[in-house]
Amino acid sequence: MKIFQPVDMTKGSPVKVIALFTLPMLIGNIAQQLYNTVDSIIVGKFVGDNALAAVGSAGPILNLMLVLFMGIATGASIMVSQYFGAHQREPLSKTIGTCITLTVIASLIIMVVGPLITRPLLRLLNTPDSILEWCFEYLFIIFLGVMGGGLYNILSGVLRGLGDSVSALIYLLVATVANIVLDYVFVAYFHMGVAGVAWATIIAQFLSAILCVRKLTKMQEIFDLNKTYLKPEGRYTKQLVRLGLPSGITQAIFSLSMIIVQSLTNSFGEQFIAANVIVMRIDGFVMLPAFSFGSAMTTFAGQNIGAGKMDRVMDGAKKGTLMAMAISAILTMIILFGGRYLMGIFTDTQELVDLSYRMMQIIAIGYIAMEVTQCLSGIMRGAGDTVTPMWISILTSVILRIPLAYGLVEITKTESLPQGKCDMMYVSLLITWLVGALVTFVMYKKGKWKEKAVI
Repeated sequence: MKIFQPVDMTKGSPVKVIALFTLPMLIGNIAQQLYNTVDSIIVGKFVGDNALAAVGSAGPILNLMLVLFMGIATGASIMVSQYFGAHQREPLSKTIGTCITLTVIASLIIMVVGPLITRPLLRLLNTPDSILEWCFEYLFIIFLGVMGGGLYNILSGVLRGLGDSVSALIYLLVATVANIVLDYVFVAYFHMGVAGVAWATIIAQFLSAILCVRKLTKMQEIFDLNKTYLKPEGRYTKQLVRLGLPSGITQAIFSLSMIIVQSLTNSFGEQFIAANVIVMRIDGFVMLPAFSFGSAMTTFAGQNIGAGKMDRVMDGAKKGTLMAMAISAILTMIILFGGRYLMGIFTDTQELVDLSYRMMQIIAIGYIAMEVTQCLSGIMRGAGDTVTPMWISILTSVILRIPLAYGLVEITKTESLPQGKCDMMYVSLLITWLVGALVTFVMYKKGKWKEKAVI
């Protein structure tokens, strides 16, 4: 396997190619998570717990506005992997060019719409006045520079679809180091507060996007990239929309459910908001194997379906999922026995550490279930079935999670706890993950996803 070159996943041991493809992507996802984590650590240590809560509370709104990128990235990864597996140069070139143009258009839309709706959304979410202005300032700056992050996410998805997960990793590592350095300089030395964290993030993201564009311009032996192919063509735009829209809707629904649940989170006050931020930052790292293996499964399935090797897809799905579950089991044990030390990285407030650790203990076992959901959903998406994972997400994130969270909190209200038990927020999340894994497994076994290939 040559480093920095596209990888043909239709040959060799499925376990080996999945593992070798996943490893750099996992490292890259760790680096990606460091963006948000370092932001939280630095504002928590140098500005205070309220600043930490502000950065975290901005997350659901930011995720909601980025659903356009999620959709384009998913459609791009599926089409690129299948066309690459089938060795179809012209459709591959047109797909990549269309992706770039649509990303620029989506970025311009978000740059305009994002700042306009941010403050009303924060008010709607009952964001405490003590952190509202910090939330707005952070989101306003991020939206202004959203094109850098959008281009990196889409173009790194194209590179992964081509089987090159190493280049995307290297570029992300460079950007992550830049982000960490700029975070420290802007906040600790220039005292820019939450705004400094936002500026550091968008500068680093533009750096990674530039490196991705540079890499793609040097891959002319595989596809063409010029003005002709940058003009969106109806056939490929429709295909991207057909494949990407369900994933975009999935992400939008997930983000909306998080926003609704965030309103409930905010009702418990600043300390629980800050604790929730800490848990979600640790959660982001523990989820990385699931997301990394899920993305690897998408590319693996796409290339092999493009090459007409369905038996190989089934074999890789089984072995890849078991491998991912084993890794998640190890991480779960680390959380259960060493989680308190992880929480202490973000804050010196002992009550906050204890609260965060208790929440993390509740959901720890659910991470193994998430490996099943992500891996098997990745296989279905790689085949071209993005609708099934979408409705499963609607079922778990909306129909189940929201009523469950509000209902469990409501029935635990007492005179001494007028807001109810905050633990129920995480109990509802654990139940959601377990149900999602079960439903995903059942739909995978039914096998209707095998009929959805692009080619």
